[in-house]
Amino acid sequence: MASYTGDVYYYFPVTPSDPPVQNGNGTITDDNANTTFEVGESAFGNTGNGGFGDGEATFIGSYEGTYPDGGTFDFLVFTENNNSTSLSDGVVYLVAPTGTPESAIPTDYNELNGALETQAVTECFLTGTRIATPEGETAVENLTIGDIVLTAEGKTVPVRWIGWQKVVCAFQPPERLMPVRVSAGALGNGLPHRDLTLTTDHALFIDGMLVNAGTLVNGSTITLVPLSEFDGSYTVYHVETENHDLILAEGTAAETYIDYLGRSNFHNYAEYLELYGEEVTISEMTLPRVSASRLVPDALRRKLSANNAA
Repeated sequence: MASYTGDVYYYFPVTPSDPPVQNGNGTITDDNANTTFEVGESAFGNTGNGGFGDGEATFIGSYEGTYPDGGTFDFLVFTENNNSTSLSDGVVYLVAPTGTPESAIPTDYNELNGALETQAVTECFLTGTRIATPEGETAVENLTIGDIVLTAEGKTVPVRWIGWQKVVCAFQPPERLMPVRVSAGALGNGLPHRDLTLTTDHALFIDGMLVNAGTLVNGSTITLVPLSEFDGSYTVYHVETENHDLILAEGTAAETYIDYLGRSNFHNYAEYLELYGEEVTISEMTLPRVSASRLVPDALRRKLSANNAA
C-alpha cells in the first residue's frame, strides 16, 4: 500500500476564504495493494502527534491529486467524502512534508481548489545526463540559458531554456513513471558512451528515425528503471533550442524540446514566461517518428539484438 507522512491541514468549503487549520502530523495510507496513490481511491489517516484527533485510524476519504507548488514541496490533497471526485463535496485535507513552513501552505480553499492537478510527466533527460558542448560534456542540470551545445550534425546552437520537473514516485501508477535506461553500447558503435536514462517518450535519432525510448525496451540492454532505485522522486530536464534539434546525450543523438505536453508541465514555467512573455511554437523536424513498440522496424530490432549478443 502507499504511505505518506506529513503535516495535516484541513479546509472548509462552506467558509472558503478562511485559512486552513493545522491538525498535527499524521500518516496517510491507501487500502490497495499497489504502492502509489491513484486519483479516486480510498485513503485513511492515523495520528502522529495530534493529527486526526483520537489516536485511532480515522477515515479521510479519497485521493484527489497534488498541489503544484513549483517542486519544492510535495502536497497531497484528499477529500472527506469517499465517493467524491470534486473538492466541493466535503472537508479538504492537504498533507505537506513534515516541517513545511506555513508560508508555503495555500491560504484558502479557493486557492487550493483552483490549482489542484495530477502529475503529467514530460519528455526529458534524468539528472546527470551529459550533453555535448564545444568545451566537452556537461551534466544537463548544469546547463544554463545561452550555453552552446553541439548537434548531431556537428553544428552549434545556443540553449534557449532548460525546463525541469520533479517527478514524485508515489503519485501515479509505477509503470507510468518508470524511465528508460539505455545501457552503454546498446545502440551499437559504442553508443551511448555511458548508460543513458530518459523518459519513455523522449526520442532518440536512430537509423533516420525519431524513436521514443520506451519502444526500444528489451528487458536486457534497454530496460525500465524500477522506482525503488530513487529516493521517492527524481528530477528530469529538457533542453530547448530555437528549433527542434538533435543534440548529443552521452554521445547519442536525442531530440530537444518539441510542443507535445507543453512547457506548463515544467515546474519553472513561470521563468519561461518571465523571459519570453509568451510561448513560441516549435515545429517538429520532418523525420518519421516511432511512438509504439509495434512500429519499431524489424531491421532495428535485429540490430539491437545483435548488439546485445555482442
